[in-house]
Order: sequence, then C-alpha cells, then structure tokens
Amino acid sequence: MLNRRHLLAASASVAGLGLLGRAQAADRQMVSPELAQALKIYDEIFEGMLVADPLNATGLGLDKGPRAALKSRIGDRSPAGRLGSFQPLIDARAKLRAIPRSGLTGRSVNEHETVAWYADRCAEAAAFPYVGVDSYDYPVPYVLSQLTGAYQKVPDGLDTKHVIETKADCEAYLARLTDFAKALGDETARAKTDAASGVVPPDFILDKALAQLKALAGQKGQTSGLAASLGRRAAAKGLGTDWATRAAAIVDGPVAASLAQQIALLTEHRRTAVHDATVSRLPQGGDFYAYALRFHTTTNLSPDEAHKIGLAQVADLTARLDPLLKAQGLTQGSVGARLTAFAKDPAQLYPNTDAGRQELLAELNHQMAAVKAAAPRVFNTIPKSGMEIRRVPPAIELGAPRGYAESGSLDGTRPGTFYINLRDTADWAKWALPTLTYHEAVPGHLFHGALVLEAGASPMLFKNIGFTAYGEGWGLYAEQLGDELGMYDAYPAGKIGYLQSFLYRAARIVLDTGMHAQGWSREKAVAYMLDTVGLPKGAAENEIDRYVVWPGQACGYKIGHTEIDRLRTKARTALGPKFDLKGFHDVVLLGGSMPLAVLEQVVDEWTASRRSWFNAP
Repeated sequence: MLNRRHLLAASASVAGLGLLGRAQAADRQMVSPELAQALKIYDEIFEGMLVADPLNATGLGLDKGPRAALKSRIGDRSPAGRLGSFQPLIDARAKLRAIPRSGLTGRSVNEHETVAWYADRCAEAAAFPYVGVDSYDYPVPYVLSQLTGAYQKVPDGLDTKHVIETKADCEAYLARLTDFAKALGDETARAKTDAASGVVPPDFILDKALAQLKALAGQKGQTSGLAASLGRRAAAKGLGTDWATRAAAIVDGPVAASLAQQIALLTEHRRTAVHDATVSRLPQGGDFYAYALRFHTTTNLSPDEAHKIGLAQVADLTARLDPLLKAQGLTQGSVGARLTAFAKDPAQLYPNTDAGRQELLAELNHQMAAVKAAAPRVFNTIPKSGMEIRRVPPAIELGAPRGYAESGSLDGTRPGTFYINLRDTADWAKWALPTLTYHEAVPGHLFHGALVLEAGASPMLFKNIGFTAYGEGWGLYAEQLGDELGMYDAYPAGKIGYLQSFLYRAARIVLDTGMHAQGWSREKAVAYMLDTVGLPKGAAENEIDRYVVWPGQACGYKIGHTEIDRLRTKARTALGPKFDLKGFHDVVLLGGSMPLAVLEQVVDEWTASRRSWFNAP
C-alpha cells in the first residue's frame, strides 16, 4: 500500500516550482499564456497543500527558507481545517475552469484534466459535513479510528521526518508538541459534534482506537517516545541535554490532557456504539459511499457493478490457484482452506520473536536486491535513490495496515521506506513475502517514487497528489512484473503467494462493496476473507477493519491493475512487434499519478505517436 501523499518528486531545484523545470521537457520549450496561467495555479495549490499539512512539508524537506514556519506546526485539525489538503484544490476550481483549453496542448491537456478531476472530487467531499481528510489524503467518515487522527501519525512523523540539526530545530519540535496537543483537542471537538449527528465508528473500531490511544497516553516523561526522540537526537548533535526534559513537560502536560479527553470521549461513545460496519447507516451514507468508490477507483462504477467485477475475478483466480496448491500436496478442501493450511505450516513461518523479525526483514532486503538487479530488463531507468525496509512502529501496529510505503525526501537524504507490520510474524508466511516486496518496494511503490523523484520536469502538484487506482494498480502490476521477470521460477510456492495477493485484492472489491452497499456484517466479511483468501484471522480482521474506516479505498487496487494491464495489451496489439515495454513503463510512470481515464488518453497518444513514427517513410 502506498502512502499517496509521499509519492513526491522534485524538479531540478525546489526553489522555484512553477515554470522552473518545464524547459527540461521538449514539449514545454514554448509556454503559452494559458499554460503559464495553469502552472501558476498548480503551484498555488501545492503551496496551499503544504500549509494544510506541515508534516508533509517536513517529510519533503520543504520546511526551510520562506516555509520555515511550517516546521513548528502540525496543521489545522479544527472544523475549519477538516478538508485539509483538499481545500486548496476546492478554492482553485473556478480558476481552473477559466483556463481556455485551446491554449493547452499535449501533456498540458492531460495535466489540466487530472487537476480538474481531482478538484471536483475534493469539492464533492465538502457536501458531507462529517467527512474529513486523513494523512493519506483519503476522504474519511470518522475523525478518530485505528487509522485516523493526529495521535495515529504525528508521533512517528516527528521521530522519522522532523530533522534535528540545530537548536532551532529542537525549538520547532517543542512547538510542534504543543500544536499536537491542540490538534488532539480540535479532533476531540469534531468527533463530539459528529456524534451528535449520529456519526460514530462501530464498537470494534473504537476498541482498537482506544487501545492505541491508551498505549500512547501510557508513555510518560523523558522515556516517552515523543520526548526521548528529541533528547536522543539533540544529544547526538551536541545541542545539549535538557531537551528531553522540556519535551516531557509538554508530553505530561497539554498532550496528556488532550489524550485523556480523547480517550474519555471515545469511551463514552463505546458504551452506546453499534456493531454495524457499513457507512450506509450514516447521514447521506449511501451517497458518501458512491462518492468514495468514485474517488478511489477514478471510475463511474456503481457499487453493484464493482461487486460483480470482484466476484468474477475471485472465481478466475481461485481456479488458477487450485493446481498450484495441488502441486504442493494440498488437495483437500477449498482453495481458501488450503491457503490457510499452507500459511500455518511451521516451516513457512518465522519465529514471533525479535530475532525472527530481524531474519524476516533480512530476507525482504535480499528479495529487493534480487528483483532490482533484474529490473533493467524491463525499465529504461533504474533509480539511484536509497530504499529501506522497516518494521511498522510497535505503538501503532495494532491498527496499521499490513504494509505501506513512503517515498524519500526531495533532497535524497531520507530514503524511501517500506514498512511491514510485524505484530505477529504468523501473519506472514514465507511464500507470501516476495510478492509483497515487489508491490511495496521494487518495482512497486518505492521504485516508482524514486523514478519520479529523479525524473524532474513535472509540476510539483502532480507529485503531491495521487490516485488509489493508479498508484495501487501499479503496485499490483509490479507484482505481475515480478512473475514475468521469472522471480518465482525457482520458487513455485512464491507463485502461490503472487496469485493469493491478486485473489485477496479481488476479494477486497467484494468485501468493500458488500459491507458498505449490501449491508454485510463484520463477521460475514471476515468469514468471506478467511474462506476465500486464507489470510490468518488476525490479518483478516485488520483488513476488514481498514475497509470500514477507508470506504472505497480497497476497491482501487485490482480495478487499477486490471486497467493498466488492459492498456498494455491494447498498446501491444496496436504496435505488434514494435511495442516497447520499457517505453510503455516510461509513459505510465513518469507523468505522475492520474485518473484511469486520463491514463488511457496518455497511453493512446503514445501508441499513436509510435505507430506514426514507425510508419513514416
């Protein structure tokens, strides 16, 4: 899974974000007045997004110079700031519509269509009074859950992204701790207001959120993660030894008070919370789900249409898995039951110990190196940027996704990182790990992010917005490339992991639409996941709970992959032996994230230009 916000790249210099870098591309040598107007608007939107989410600016290394004040902030979590990074796009819609399309040509048309589409979807979110935007830039129904809320992202963000080099950096960290306390309070107030309108997460979601909140609140004084991070790093830079003490005063004071209020509110909500998983029970819930599905798939599929697509793909992948499982001696029971049995084989599991986790991480790094060595066979450019694999911070692993990626900083000092949730190593059979590496690392999200990072030329805005269907569709397509590169040839069990990965992404479509459009219970959804995909029960429950708080998101993966694969087949059919796979990958990846309909236009234009070139006298 990609943290969409962090799939960011730089032009040759980040000092000027607008016209700078356009001359790097041949089609930008002559900038029309209309394009200049569009680029100015894009840069204004990008600056507004940085202000809306200062931690993002820090993660990108852009909290310096004229933006230095952002390094002391967390961001507005009050009702006025509920739409976060969506708001600058909403504010720019009229300006975007006013740009004469006649002055835009080639890639500029695709870029304008992408921004306009995204701005329209951002504006639609505003129609639902309770909907906010979380740290992944997803429209979400609940302010606080196991995956949403400042408590869930800020502590790790401060530890891994807030650079400590000077005393001013330390002071900014302390200011952010104070702002963190305010953000918690603002979110508590919003959750209270939403509850008055009947918008409360289901009981099982509240249980997880409360467990994580209490774990954070239980960290006290200088040994708390928030204080110790500053103290340790400041001491390492010779900046003094009192920073942990000063941070602890804030942690034990305003932060602790705000956490206590948040815990008290959610505890109160838990007493009367329902067990219904669907967002359809919320005010305008059916309309919200249709919107969320449209936002994440970038299609106009109805929930019923998506559900049928999911069912058809589940049936196809189940049939493909059956003979592979039989070859492993697994002949009895359904495919899901046999996958479950295979996943429980002790020979396929790492010990659930710190040593076992280190062994697992070492194997992932080995797999990443192997596929990176094979990548030149299908890519023109191999990124130079560093990539690393880390464990999800234990404090948030209870509710965190199974795996996710965050691209590195613009200046290359912070490498792209693939986080894997190792709360229980039994969630990860050895045969399931290679395809995960290809999805999250190489040639998936980290590879993609690094390619864009080093390519330059595109407006910064396009490197700060993302589309689930495009980004996650690429992640699954990267798994397919792993197969096509022969990475499973010497490891047949890994091919089972690859197809199981596709199977559970297809099952996600069935489950997400089943819960939110057809009223499936959490229990029915978990049972379907276990029976169909064979995930361990704990992993299946985590997956289902994720779909509950991120409606529609789970559908983007397989729908996006299906479309990318279809476009490749379409281009290959049109070009025949002249089809260039490396060129296809360039055109899909280097233009930035876009809706699927725009991606088809881009691929069609590339195909037409190559056909014309090949047919030239």
